[in-house]
Amino acid sequence: MTRHSNRTAAEPGTIHETRLSVRTLTKRFGGLVAVDAVTFDVARAGVTAVIGPNGAGKTTLFNTIAGAFPPTDGRVLFEGDDITGLPPERVAARGLIRTFQLVQLFQNLSVKENVKVGRHLHTRGGLLAALLRPGWARREEAGVEQRARELLAFVGLDHRAELPASVLPYGQQRLLEIARAMAAEPKLLLLDEPAAGLNADETRRLAEVIRRIADDGTTVLLIEHDMTLVMNTADSVVVLDFGRKISEGTPDAVRADPAVIEAYLGSPETLHA
Repeated sequence: MTRHSNRTAAEPGTIHETRLSVRTLTKRFGGLVAVDAVTFDVARAGVTAVIGPNGAGKTTLFNTIAGAFPPTDGRVLFEGDDITGLPPERVAARGLIRTFQLVQLFQNLSVKENVKVGRHLHTRGGLLAALLRPGWARREEAGVEQRARELLAFVGLDHRAELPASVLPYGQQRLLEIARAMAAEPKLLLLDEPAAGLNADETRRLAEVIRRIADDGTTVLLIEHDMTLVMNTADSVVVLDFGRKISEGTPDAVRADPAVIEAYLGSPETLHA
């Protein structure tokens, strides 16, 4: 049995409360230490945010957790299992589904078809099933159709289901990307700067969707620069600076931490936005 399927005994009693554990995670690129021995837990319930100034190592941390980068050192534990270094497709199959800083939709497909693509982890049908259309394949497709419509209603895009994704305003494309990620039925949803490029109204709508996702039982871990979104949605905040964790706690505790204020160039207003 490989290390990736072993239940970790080092942290007994935490599996029921913790969805993800990051332990002294380190990522070096040559002489550059992008992530430096970072440790934190993501609770099963609620929203955990990772914040920090530009260049703090947030996206590298995300990529290492999601399997895009192998870590130089440290471990990533998901529900008590060691998933360190697994490739992205195997991480996703475990239930860790991510979005990206830049929207990555199928622009020529309809809004609904984009969500249906996200169901591929949970369908059996292939080319033969598509050609022969057996009963089970028709039932499966009907279920995919229903779930896509439910998710579009969840993010407020059900009225745009048949439109090409390319015609959606940018804020709605962000919501569509989240709906597509939710179609994969994640246990942990990783959101990489979901508010990037959004106006204030779009950010408020996004915050509502994120809170509803968490309240419905999906764990959310997000990277974000928009402090309004973070302070309005996160239950716990981890702060990075130059690859190191400098603070962790509730939003109120973090924004009052002198180390955090200093990292944000001595500007408390940024954290109280």
